[in-house]
Amino acid sequence: MRASRLLSLLLLLQTRGRMTATEIADELEVSVRTVYRDVEALSAAGVPVYADRGPLGGYRLLDGYRTRLNGLTVEEASSLFLAGLPGPAAELGLADFAAAAELKLLAALPPEPRSHAARMRERFHLDVPGWYRGADEAPFLTEVAEAVWDERVLRLRYRRWGPTEVERLLHPYGLVLKGGSWYLAAACSGTVRTYRVGRIIEAEVLSERFERPQDFDLAAFWREFAAEFASRMYTAEAVVRLAPGAEDLFRFTVGQDVVDKALADGSPEPGGWTRLTLPIESVTHARWLFLRMGVLVEVLEPAELRALMAEAVADLSRLYGTAPEDESGAAAHGS
Repeated sequence: MRASRLLSLLLLLQTRGRMTATEIADELEVSVRTVYRDVEALSAAGVPVYADRGPLGGYRLLDGYRTRLNGLTVEEASSLFLAGLPGPAAELGLADFAAAAELKLLAALPPEPRSHAARMRERFHLDVPGWYRGADEAPFLTEVAEAVWDERVLRLRYRRWGPTEVERLLHPYGLVLKGGSWYLAAACSGTVRTYRVGRIIEAEVLSERFERPQDFDLAAFWREFAAEFASRMYTAEAVVRLAPGAEDLFRFTVGQDVVDKALADGSPEPGGWTRLTLPIESVTHARWLFLRMGVLVEVLEPAELRALMAEAVADLSRLYGTAPEDESGAAAHGS
């Protein structure tokens, strides 16, 4: 256990540079006192670990020191190939580099981890986009990625929801791939916002540079944005009756998290039906969703949504209540 922790400490200092004892303790989930002991052990083993004192101090390795020890277990080596994203790498213009890195990693592994990694690659495949939709077309993804990597100001023309187009000067902080769509986290006028890369109409990477905030955490920002987006998306509630056996179809139609929560709080009704209260984006959007369920869902509230459902059913009745017309305009009849 301690040997694994010492290796983790060594690799942390090698990859991140100077770190304080508190930062190391937080990363390894140990006490600061344990960090002190581990640093002493590394130093006694001949690893050139130095302590810089002062408010900007911390532990660091001697400049230029690198260890050739990777310490990869069979499972760790295999997981690296499972984490590969050939599609996104190609979109970012990194397909050749990713393939070369994979070959080098395979060549560097001992026989047993190499065999496991190869089997992992052969037996598992990651397909990012959701069902019934392709990945976003993002013709300017390479330019955006370049601006993110080089910390250069990005000028773009962007299509917002609806027909509105806007121009923006951005400080791009990072890219997120969500369900087959790329999103850019970027600062605009001092506020960090998200932009769907597929909606960029024009993009230009400027020569002007900016300084990315060292404390910006892309993963934490995205988690907060996703939670806030969900809370903004649902603006009302609907009360419905769900037919027995329709739970899986309802999850697929409306969303698993929303339906599971509603089912947990639902109340049974005669005939095996279940009364549910669930959030909706709007009555018009909910009408479109619930119509897909046919007679398996009855809307009870709000009254406006129930009226819209009744109106749609009446329109369908008029549409299907007569025989279809042939090309001449006359009603077609069977012989």
